[in-house]
Amino acid sequence: MAVWFTADTHFGHANVIRYCERPFSSLQEMDDTLIRNWNQVVHPEDTVYHLGDFTLAGTEEAHHYFSQLNGTISIIPGGHDKRWLHKWEYVPGLDQSVAILPPLHTIRLSISGLEQPQLIVLCHYSMRVWDRSHYGSWHLYGHSHGNLPPLKNSLDVGVDCWDYRPVSAQIISQTIRGQEM
Repeated sequence: MAVWFTADTHFGHANVIRYCERPFSSLQEMDDTLIRNWNQVVHPEDTVYHLGDFTLAGTEEAHHYFSQLNGTISIIPGGHDKRWLHKWEYVPGLDQSVAILPPLHTIRLSISGLEQPQLIVLCHYSMRVWDRSHYGSWHLYGHSHGNLPPLKNSLDVGVDCWDYRPVSAQIISQTIRGQEM
């Protein structure tokens, strides 16, 4: 079982192609590519933390996208998720496991190559400081679509930064620690 992170898929949001200069000729091409890329790396038993802006569409469309994606998905809400998420609660009616987390959430994750579990602060938005940032915790975020300079122990996990696919905890570890991938 692997752990993956991603953000800013913007399923069903045609204007994001232009806004972010995504290399897609249509909304259908973007959605199909994002789903295919996700399922190429994420297996059904894997865990995915999606750090906001899953879709700008409504609840029915969100269910449609979730039903096509591998893994157990935990959502950190972003501003565009308000149309399908009501009061940041669990979304009923999904056939697969989708959890809605608070807008700021901290996890401890065991990662190969690290002696101790890593504290990781998750939020849709980038922060300059975060819980235990001075003690080696990491911060993963989306929202900026790759337009912010990196900070120590902080990383944009949005699809625009990672070839339109989720990024593994192992690659994040290597990137933050400055190792070659």
